[in-house]
Amino acid sequence: MLPFKLVWSPGYDLHLGRHIFPAEKYQMIRDRLLRERVAGPDDFIEPAPASDDDALLVHTPAWVRALENGTLSIEERLRLEIPCSRETVEAFWLMTGGTIAAARNALRDRIGVNLGGGFHHAFPDHGEGFCAIHDVAIAIRRLQQDGAIRKAMVVDCDVHHGNGTAQIFSGDSTVFTLSIHQWNNYPSEKPPSNIDIHLEDGLGDDEYLKRLRTHYEGALAEFRPDLLMYIAGADPFMEDQLGGLLLTLDGLARRDELVINRAVMAGVPVCITLAGGYSFNVNDTVAIHMNTIKAAAEILRALAA
Repeated sequence: MLPFKLVWSPGYDLHLGRHIFPAEKYQMIRDRLLRERVAGPDDFIEPAPASDDDALLVHTPAWVRALENGTLSIEERLRLEIPCSRETVEAFWLMTGGTIAAARNALRDRIGVNLGGGFHHAFPDHGEGFCAIHDVAIAIRRLQQDGAIRKAMVVDCDVHHGNGTAQIFSGDSTVFTLSIHQWNNYPSEKPPSNIDIHLEDGLGDDEYLKRLRTHYEGALAEFRPDLLMYIAGADPFMEDQLGGLLLTLDGLARRDELVINRAVMAGVPVCITLAGGYSFNVNDTVAIHMNTIKAAAEILRALAA
């Protein structure tokens, strides 16, 4: 039994057909967790979909209506880069509800995990790069609106810059944003986060971890958030089709341990979303996400020992 809950639903299937985004990974992660007895059936909870009121805490009414009514323009569909059926939109709303639930779980259990989410390229008035709505930003705003938290910190370890996150929280003193990413990669325009760690092509484990630690530890100690939102991207992996960094499975596991452990030891709850991941072999992406969950569990068990 895990020391925290995993939020997941069969409705996370984005119905993308043959696409570089491996939406089948959500089911595969759950199945492998059960098969390897890392988790049991009681460790999973199904979320309710985010409400329109939740989405409107971040997104414009026009964008929410366009998604729900299926009236995206050709330009909007091209920018989104995925087919956008009714089922796809429902999955985004459901995964956003999952991130809200995982954030609430984190406040209770110190760690909460959503097997989906991390859609950091979504902007208030449009979607980009496979991201229709910004689940992480919506969860932060929902918990702030409810009075559950005042300050949040987003630590984005996807290989791609969190451009939507940076824009949404620009000038907001209640949310601190950190993005560590490959510089010479999508998106071409990178609005500034509070901290941007721009990495050169081909960077490996040790230098990545050194730079992350240098910036992250100081920011965490100084900002002292009520909640940390960890976007645990799988795509810094050395065999990722959309990445150009050279992190190994071990390096990514050490990254997870660094981010989660530092926060938990500082008394900061951690909400984890399993983002990104376009490995040539989808099983590698699943293994990376599995390792994130294992690292989180080991940290809490060590703390309880």
